Amino acid sequence: MGKIDFGGVVEDVVTREEFSLDKAREVLKDETIVVLGYGVQGPAQALNLKDNGFNVIIGQLEGDSYWEKAIKDGFVPGKTLFPLEEAAKQGTIIKELLSDAGQTATWPIVKKCLNEGDALYFSHGFSIVYKDQTKIVPPGNIDVILVAPKGSGTNVRRNFLDGSGINSSYAVFQDYTGRAKERTLALGIAIGSGYLFPTTFENEVYSDLTGERGVLMGCLAGTMEAQYNILRKNGHSPSEAFNETVEELTQSLIRLVGENGMDWMFSNCSATAQRGALDWAPKFRDAVTPVFEDLYDRVKTGKETERVLEVNSAPDYQKKLTAELNKIKNSEMWLAGAAVRSLRPENIKK
Repeated sequence: MGKIDFGGVVEDVVTREEFSLDKAREVLKDETIVVLGYGVQGPAQALNLKDNGFNVIIGQLEGDSYWEKAIKDGFVPGKTLFPLEEAAKQGTIIKELLSDAGQTATWPIVKKCLNEGDALYFSHGFSIVYKDQTKIVPPGNIDVILVAPKGSGTNVRRNFLDGSGINSSYAVFQDYTGRAKERTLALGIAIGSGYLFPTTFENEVYSDLTGERGVLMGCLAGTMEAQYNILRKNGHSPSEAFNETVEELTQSLIRLVGENGMDWMFSNCSATAQRGALDWAPKFRDAVTPVFEDLYDRVKTGKETERVLEVNSAPDYQKKLTAELNKIKNSEMWLAGAAVRSLRPENIKK
């Protein structure tokens, strides 16, 4: 493992140079990897494993839309695609990539399919850390491991296809075989990780739930909406408000941050923009810090997971979710966004 200085804190990371794909193939050569759930992370991880030459099969509810998607992606019913329990019985590594609520609902089925020496794999610490709510307590005679890509399933696949890979964290919760860490790193490389950094199940789920509710999704969406509404309230057109709120961020500035950091992005903007950003960043930081403190406390105490399991397990969940997403989709801000995106050069028919 390589030691990298992260702003004065030295961490161990594992790169593809240190743990090669050939080594991963050797470690996993006798394993049957079962991917349970073909929804968000499932397709990306399964296809990456398949393309890298690993023995992978899918477990999914027979006949539903995800089952059909797996068939379209090249998995064959009765050969590499099976109903959940039938697939789980065949695996030596069981990847729990169902939704958190789905993992809870199907745990009695999965648990009885686990054999001594198997590995139970997660890409999120939710089910293990909040066991009092999920009731997921693995038997003591298996490995329990985690590889958590730091991105959506879409980007796990995109980054794999363009050769860049996506960063992932990894953790070992239970090492029964003495090979748990080796299996974990091999799986991390096998799904196309750019590099792997160590964590714990607890730290992964606390940071993940905070991040997606905060900067990555919830805070981003709320802040965008607030700025857009203020601009519209003061007479700016939908096109102008959207471009200044979203389009310039996603198509220009965030790319500069990704390339070389926030300071580099600031230094590559106008002096006026630079001065304003430097002056206002502390104000936004101080304004939202109490919100983040409340958020982290709710995550750590299990209040957020309690809500997730309660809402996502409701029989009418999909109907209500669709209504919530359509409300966003049909708002003026995101209708303006659709119009703006259609005008990007690559989307204009020549």
